[in-house]
Amino acid sequence: MCKVAPDGTAYELTGQENAPVIVLVHGLGLCRHLWNDHLPAFENKYRLLNYDLYGHGDSAPPPQTASLSVYAKQLSDLMSHLQISSAAIVGFSIGGMINRRFAMDYPNKVSALVILNSPHDRGEEAQLQVEERASKVREQGPMATLDEALKRWFTPDYLTNGTGVDDVRKWRSQVDQESYAQAAWVLANGVRELIAPEMPITKPAIVITCENDIGSTPKMSKDISAEIAGSELLVIPELKHLGLMEKPEVFTNPVIEFLARNL
Repeated sequence: MCKVAPDGTAYELTGQENAPVIVLVHGLGLCRHLWNDHLPAFENKYRLLNYDLYGHGDSAPPPQTASLSVYAKQLSDLMSHLQISSAAIVGFSIGGMINRRFAMDYPNKVSALVILNSPHDRGEEAQLQVEERASKVREQGPMATLDEALKRWFTPDYLTNGTGVDDVRKWRSQVDQESYAQAAWVLANGVRELIAPEMPITKPAIVITCENDIGSTPKMSKDISAEIAGSELLVIPELKHLGLMEKPEVFTNPVIEFLARNL
């Protein structure tokens, strides 16, 4: 059942009451329902906190201009509200940026990190493209870039036949327009503060992406992993950015194996 924290964050807390806590952080323009097909495997073993980022799903807009640190504080405040002292933070795309920022800002609240399909140093040309898309949604609204995004996110067969495509359209249509524009800018520019951080992340981590994810490439994931000592790296063949919707089990299984080794 969905509940709402004092700051307007919508969340669900499920699974095994006395087990280690896992937090799920969705991507830009999505919502907590991104994880629906992953929940049973996690809930069987862990206490699970699944929530909506500010301005997404059922959550209120951010209380101030969005940034990675604002999203990290959202999670910290939610954990404090629920009296959760620490958790493994699973983040997809911008969620994998937020959980890295969270590990830097609140290291004592992190037991492990799972960084899924998350961007890093894009290079000048790709960085400019992402900034242009952020500017376009600021001018034209959240749906302006969606059709092209879907081609980057799903394989052609799934784009034609997959049931999740309509879900992504619905989730994007539900976002608060100003919140989305701010979040898109954070996705574009937040990577700058995550590259070679002055205080390296030292928590157990696994970094996963897909072979054909052009926005969160295997090279980016390799670079993220190289900056977190002892972290694991996995590149899943064939799939694109939202491969975790096409084939949930090829993500969930290695994540659960990683968590079993590190929690």
